[in-house]
This record gives sequence, C-alpha cells and structure tokens, in this order.
Amino acid sequence: MIQNHRQMEKLIRGLTSKSEKMRALAGAGYARADIARFLGTRYQFVRNVLVQEEARKAKHSASGSEAAALPEHPPIKVKLGPDGRVVVPAPFREALGLKEGDTLIASAEHGELKFMTIQAAVRRAQDMLRQLVPEGVSLVDELIEDRRREVEEEERNG
Repeated sequence: MIQNHRQMEKLIRGLTSKSEKMRALAGAGYARADIARFLGTRYQFVRNVLVQEEARKAKHSASGSEAAALPEHPPIKVKLGPDGRVVVPAPFREALGLKEGDTLIASAEHGELKFMTIQAAVRRAQDMLRQLVPEGVSLVDELIEDRRREVEEEERNG
C-alpha cells in the first residue's frame, strides 16, 4: 500500500490540477476508485474527468486530426538481447513503479510492440466493456435491483 502510494506520488509530481493528476494516474493503469481515494476526492469526479478525456480523444480520432499523446518520457533506443530479451529502461520502470519480477502484458499492434502493466490491461478491458453499456445505464444498480428481486422471490417462495 505504501509502495503503491509512493509510485502514485512519483507519477503526479509537478502536476498542479487534480484533473491532470487523474489523467496521469489513469494512464498508468490505476483504477478510478484508487485514484479517488489517493487524491481525496469523489469517485464520480474522477469518472467524469476520465470519461470527458476519453470522449475528447474519441472526437479527435473520429475527425482524423488526433494529435499523438505526448509520452511521459521520450522514446529510448533499446537492443534485443540473447533469447529475445529486452531491458525496460530505468525512466520507464521508475515512472510505472516497476520492479524485478513484476508481470507485464505484451502485445503487437500495427507493427509496434507494446507492454502494459496489469492495472493498465484491466483498465483497457473495463473501457472496452464500458463501450458496450448504453449511456446512463449502471450495471451495478441493475445487479443490485436483480438481487433484490431474487431475495423477494426467495422470501415469497420460502
């Protein structure tokens, strides 16, 4: 927990607004609830900022004028080592709070090799699922309502 807190502190160092901090932490793969707790703000505020950011990116992407997101660190040249090994440069490890033995998810997309943290992979999966849920629908509320109906049915049928 303390290590996670330190990693989050590193990521937001120098950022002034809460929105900037939220975007940076989300970009590193932290869950919205964790970001809200860390920044001492409401989950809904974090959600709104991140949803607006996603909408802004989608709008730019759809118009064909999407500017490439500025990387947190400029690209660094690396060499492929024995058995296809690649060393993740220190600035990237530090920014993401990676240490020896951590697990990353690797993918190859459009001729690019990409690595992401487990948190980022989970966030990406959540974002993909979120696109399948109609706007204004809360799956949590629907689940709670379904469970309440089941309980009522169980009580009636004894």
